This record gives sequence, structure tokens and C-alpha cells, in this order.
Amino acid sequence: MNTEDLHDGKYRRPGRLAKPSLVLILAVLVSVFFIKQDLSSFFGVIRAHRLSGIGISLLVYALLGATPVPSEPLTLFLTAVYGPVEAVLIATTGNTFAALLEFLIGDNLGDLAGFENRKQHLPFGLSKLPINSPAFLLLGRMLPGFGSKFVSLAGGMYKVPLFTFTWTAVVSNLLGAALIAFSAFGLLNVLPFSIP
Repeated sequence: MNTEDLHDGKYRRPGRLAKPSLVLILAVLVSVFFIKQDLSSFFGVIRAHRLSGIGISLLVYALLGATPVPSEPLTLFLTAVYGPVEAVLIATTGNTFAALLEFLIGDNLGDLAGFENRKQHLPFGLSKLPINSPAFLLLGRMLPGFGSKFVSLAGGMYKVPLFTFTWTAVVSNLLGAALIAFSAFGLLNVLPFSIP
């Protein structure tokens, strides 16, 4: 092994993988926790304790940021319990916390192999935008599926300025939460069913 191999990153210290491994293990444990939970008891706690339910919901949104589990069902439930305006405020705040957690995870993971290749497959010309541009940060979050998580992780990996990342996350989370909450509120007033 020569010194060039050490400098070009061919051989890295084993301890360098410890932090990303811990983050990955945390994400898996949180995912398993949410999958195994009886959600009806969780919803019952929020209904019974509306004020503390806001804090619990914010914590759940933040934890969902470390998992592949989407947060939209929680927003729908909160719309039924609190109403659309309150649900939008809670969801925007909670999803922004989640985005910041994903940003930190991306920052700790570093540059992932093949990430640039995945970026090249984004639709609507997003692959041509630099990751730190507000247009990429806003439009990328609107992609269905894992667009939001992808943008947050990318923001952390590519060291996007925290101020730019945060305000774009707040704007896109606000728009997304409003769309879900007010659509759900309209349906709840028309359809004859209730959320547990």
C-alpha cells in the first residue's frame, strides 16, 4: 500500500463507518417500532390529551423522518382531531423537524456511491439544477414517494446552507400540509365515516 492510496481515499479508517452505521441502525429500529405499534391506542392518546397530543405528534413527525414511513396518514388524523388549520401548523412544524433530522443523517452519511447517478434520473429537468438551489430544494420535495427524504438527505450530503435548506423545507411542508389537510377536511365533511 502506497501513500497515494491513503490520500485518494482507497483505504479508509474502519471508525469512519461507525457513525453512518449507527444512524442506519437507528432508522431500522424506529421503523420496526412504528410497524409493530397498535396505532389505535396511539390515536386514542392524542384524542384524550389534545394539548400534549401536539407535542407527541411533533415527536412522531420527527421520528418518521428517520424511517421510510410517510407522515401523510398522521396529517389526515390530526385534521380530524384538531381541524385543518391546526393540522397544517402541526404538520408543517413536525415535517420541518423531520427534514432537519434527515439533513443531519445525510450530513453524517457523507457522499454515497451512486448518488449522482440517482440524481440524473430525476424528472422535469431537476437533474440539471445544483442541489443547493432553492428551485431544486422546493421542486424536489414535491415529487411523490421519497422526493422529500431524497432532497433532505442530499442537502445534508452536499452541505447545503442550513438557512436555505430550512426555509425551503418550511415552504414546501406548509404547501403540502395545507393540500392534505384541507382536502381531508372537505372529504370528512362529505363522507359518512370517522377516523379511529
